[in-house]
Amino acid sequence: MKKLGLLVCLTLGFSSAAMAQGDAEAGKAKSLTCAACHGVDGNSALDMNPTLAGQHAGYLAKQLNEFKLASETGGQEGRNNAIMNGQAAMLSEQDIVDLAAYFASQEQKEGTTPEDVVETGEKLYRGGDLDRGITACIACHGPRGNGMSAAGFPDISGQHAAYLKSQLEMFRSGERANDLNGMMRDIAKKLTDEDIEILSKYLGGLH
Repeated sequence: MKKLGLLVCLTLGFSSAAMAQGDAEAGKAKSLTCAACHGVDGNSALDMNPTLAGQHAGYLAKQLNEFKLASETGGQEGRNNAIMNGQAAMLSEQDIVDLAAYFASQEQKEGTTPEDVVETGEKLYRGGDLDRGITACIACHGPRGNGMSAAGFPDISGQHAAYLKSQLEMFRSGERANDLNGMMRDIAKKLTDEDIEILSKYLGGLH
């Protein structure tokens, strides 16, 4: 519990610093290279690339710092991604908070949820599965999937299903390991392929 409390406090401090120091206008000018994959305003047209528009600035800054760390450690630390490691490698601390501030200030386009996953998706998202030890997603990401900026939990609503699916699978396998206190890995390893498919699609229209 003490360890979790310390991590949350550190996240709180980092998130606040990112919000205080970031210059959205400067970030817009620096975001030109990001547009090819994430869209000019952070609304990605490619379903395997995340939408960044409206995401919490502290979370965005954390991910960029961890991509940069992965580039510096050959993928041994941080968040390893062949493309993003290279993109983040040359970013300064100011570049990172400026980019985070810019994308956080943009409006996310609404997504949709297929009708055939609404009932099962809502049940798993809101209630989890006690029998299988699966914590409800709502506990950290909120009723509309908007997350909690102060605690470092990202906004996952309206995100591309293909991207969410890939991230849940990576958390499950341990390929992605930059989650707070291992919480996402603990949950994802209990999810079946069907669970992941349903949740990924359900979140698209959750606003």
